[in-house]
Amino acid sequence: MNTQNTATWHPVTRSADLRAGANIVAGFAEGQELALWRAADGTAQAWENRCPHRSVRFTLGQVVDNRLACAYHGWQYAAGSGQCTSIPAHPAMPAPRNVCAKTFGTMEAAGMLWVHLSPEVPPVPAELEGAIPTGWHFCRTLTVRAPAGTVRETLALRGLTADAVSAAWRGLLDDVNTVALVLDAQPRLAFVHLWTDAAPGSPAMKTLHTAARELRAGIEALPQG
Repeated sequence: MNTQNTATWHPVTRSADLRAGANIVAGFAEGQELALWRAADGTAQAWENRCPHRSVRFTLGQVVDNRLACAYHGWQYAAGSGQCTSIPAHPAMPAPRNVCAKTFGTMEAAGMLWVHLSPEVPPVPAELEGAIPTGWHFCRTLTVRAPAGTVRETLALRGLTADAVSAAWRGLLDDVNTVALVLDAQPRLAFVHLWTDAAPGSPAMKTLHTAARELRAGIEALPQG
């Protein structure tokens, strides 16, 4: 069973992991390496993790107000459009109009940053906002060295079921209420974001942490074709 019906909206990271005008987070979706950041005005950005000038990773750079600056030569690119706006080494020279970072569509729902990789971003399903029940607590993000399809098949075997629109998996892991969002990161790498109604620090939350580690070990022990 390979349920991914969010019109290819990928849950790449928690919204809380991006601080306005501050950090740059590395991410992946379907093998695409991403630079995730939040401009000073609060808008979330997902760019190809490659400066178009010399192909240096943007994650090595820094956020400057509403621009992303490359670590190599300091070229700066505008949030939203990805257009080059400044070359600090040559302040009198106009920024080249044909130099632009590759950007992807983003939206925020259910406490997550979702990314869409196609040039034309489809309508955002309203159901994504309800992917995580109100009042539930984030548990952890699980890194699994296996295809996302294998992860979903294992969740189904464990009795979890996937919502037809949000693709959120719901059910019990070791008798703890759980919701999981599965991210196709790379062909043999998946991320699983886990939430629960158990209170932070409670025995049930600790049980889910243990269950998650055992889930990962079980999946990674499977033969990988």
